[in-house]
Amino acid sequence: MESSTTHAIVEALTKAIVEHRLHPGTKLAEQKLADHFGVSRTLVRQALFQLSQNRLIRLEPARGAFVAAPSVMEARQVFAVRRMLEAEMTRAFVREVTPAKIKALKEHVAREKSAVDQGDVPGRTELLGDFHVRMAELMGNEVLAQLLGELISRCALITLMYQTTSAAEHSNDEHAEIVKALAAKDEALAVHLMNEHLLHVEENLAFDRKVPTNDISMALS
Repeated sequence: MESSTTHAIVEALTKAIVEHRLHPGTKLAEQKLADHFGVSRTLVRQALFQLSQNRLIRLEPARGAFVAAPSVMEARQVFAVRRMLEAEMTRAFVREVTPAKIKALKEHVAREKSAVDQGDVPGRTELLGDFHVRMAELMGNEVLAQLLGELISRCALITLMYQTTSAAEHSNDEHAEIVKALAAKDEALAVHLMNEHLLHVEENLAFDRKVPTNDISMALS
């Protein structure tokens, strides 16, 4: 019962953040949330901890929980580093490509498309980011996979909050094209497509979206 209640709180807050009904930097007061959901502060605390693990909120000692507010500059820098890393990763992937690896990537791209088609914003965001980590995993490079995972998580909230549905569909299409180039062992094309893809993702983030409210009760109603 406690687990399902905590999950419901996590889902409600995630939805409010994803749909931009809670402003970055908004304080998430435990008592207000407990009153709103009609639960104990302990369950609220558990939900806030889970959200902090996903980097949707930040927990500050003696201050409480706040909706995360990663800067645009941080996102730009993360994308720059990713382009450097992923160009080399793509080259290396082409050199050791196998039918099994291509099959695994195609299956991943199919799951992305399903999440995009269903309007599953958190799901599509996770899958679209995981495509890049999956490439590193299929190469057997655990260090690269971990490093990419950390980089992607640093800009995940910005992507989650500012990537439009059309941009997400475009990312899925671009992943499919990258997989085709990898399967054809066309290194130059694959690297070009990966670089263009990362540039497109960055360029298509709508940083100027207006925020309706940062009032918790209104945002969750």
